[in-house]
Amino acid sequence: MTDHQIHTLPNGIRILFKHNPSPITHCCFVLNAGSRDELPGKEGLAHFIEHLLFKETERRSTTQILNRLELVGADLNAYTTKEYTCIHASLLKQHLERAADLFEDILFHSTFPEDEMEKERGVILDEIASYLDQPEEAIQDDFEELLFKGHPIGNNILGTPESVAAMSGADIKHFMLANNNTHQMVFAVNGDYDFKKLVKLGEKYFGGVPENISQKQRIAPQPAEAGFHQVQKPISQTHCVLGGRAYASAHPNKYGLLLLNNLLGGMGMSNRLNLQIREKYGIAYTIESSYTSLTDTGIFSVYFGTDAEKAERALKLVHKELKNLRENRISPVQLKQAKEKFIGQIALAEESRMSLIISMAKSLIDFDRIDTLDDIFARVNEVTADQLLEISNEIFDNDGMVTLLFEPKA
Repeated sequence: MTDHQIHTLPNGIRILFKHNPSPITHCCFVLNAGSRDELPGKEGLAHFIEHLLFKETERRSTTQILNRLELVGADLNAYTTKEYTCIHASLLKQHLERAADLFEDILFHSTFPEDEMEKERGVILDEIASYLDQPEEAIQDDFEELLFKGHPIGNNILGTPESVAAMSGADIKHFMLANNNTHQMVFAVNGDYDFKKLVKLGEKYFGGVPENISQKQRIAPQPAEAGFHQVQKPISQTHCVLGGRAYASAHPNKYGLLLLNNLLGGMGMSNRLNLQIREKYGIAYTIESSYTSLTDTGIFSVYFGTDAEKAERALKLVHKELKNLRENRISPVQLKQAKEKFIGQIALAEESRMSLIISMAKSLIDFDRIDTLDDIFARVNEVTADQLLEISNEIFDNDGMVTLLFEPKA
C-alpha cells in the first residue's frame, strides 16, 4: 500500500502528496536541472539562476518575494545539486497557498534584471572565496574534479570566478529553455490536506505553466583515472579524500553499497573507521565515508583531517579497513547488526519531513515511482554477505582509487 498520492497536470508537472496530521507543512518544487547540465564555460549557471529566483519577478520586488512567506513566519530556501534545483518552504498549514503562489511566480516569471545580476554576481564570488577558505569543503570538490576529469559532473556547483563574471541574461534564458522540462518537475507537499483540494491548488498555480518537452542529452562520464595527488596549501592540518566511482541510483547493488558505507564510515560513532582511527588510535578528529548515487554513476569517498605527521598512518589504517572488507566476509551476526542499525537510521531520518518529501520528489523524477519504507527495508534485508564481499572488491579497489591530500605548506 502506498503512503502517497500523485496527480499529473496536462503540462506534465506532477503534484505529489504525503499526508501528515501536523499543523506544519513542508513543501518543495524540484526541477531536474543541475550543474551537470551546464555548457562549457558556463559553470555555476544553475546555481546563479537559483540565487536570482529570489530577486524580481513580473509582479514582485525582491522585498515582496522575501516577505511573502517570512511575514507569516515561514522558512523559505533553495539549493542546487549536480542534477537538481530545489525550492522549499516550511510553514503553518493555512499558508500553503502563499507558497504555491510564490513558487510559481519566482520559477516562471522571474525577470533577471541586470542590476540584480550584478549584485548577486558579487555575492556568489564571495561565496566561492569563502568556500576556498574551508579546506574540508574545497577538497571534496577538487576530488570530484579529479574523479570526473573533463566531465560536467566534476565541475564545482558554484562555478569559477571567471565563469560567474561572464554570465549573461541570454545564458540564463537558454539554460532554462533547454533544461526546464515540465514533465520533470514535481510540486510536493507533506502536510494535513484533502488531496482533491490540493490538486485544485496545483491546477490553479501550475496548470497554466506552458508545457516544455525539451530533452537534454546527459552524457555518461568516461572511466575514471586513478591517481595520487598532493597539494600544498596555507593550512594547519592535512586533509585527505580517497575513493572512486560507484553505482548509479538504479543499480541493483545500490542498497548493498549504502549498507557497506554505513558500516564503514556512516552516521554515528560506532562505524569501523571511527572506532579504529579516532577511538583506538586517536589520530583523526573527523573521519567519515560517503556514497552519493547519480542517475548514471556514483561517488564513494572517505574523508579525514589530521595533523600532518599523522596523515600517512591514518591513510594506511583506512586502506587496512578497506582491505579487510575486500578479503573477509562479514559474519551473520555482524550483517544482522549492520542491517538493524541502518534500518533504524533510515526510519529516524523520515522524521525530517522536509528531507523526506524532497527525496520522494527526486525519486518520482528519476524512477517514476516512490518506494515505501517497507520497500526500502526489504531491499536492505535482501543484501547478503557474499554481495557485500563482491561490492567491496569492486568499489574499494585500491588500483582504481583517486587520492587527494591538502597538506600544510612547509
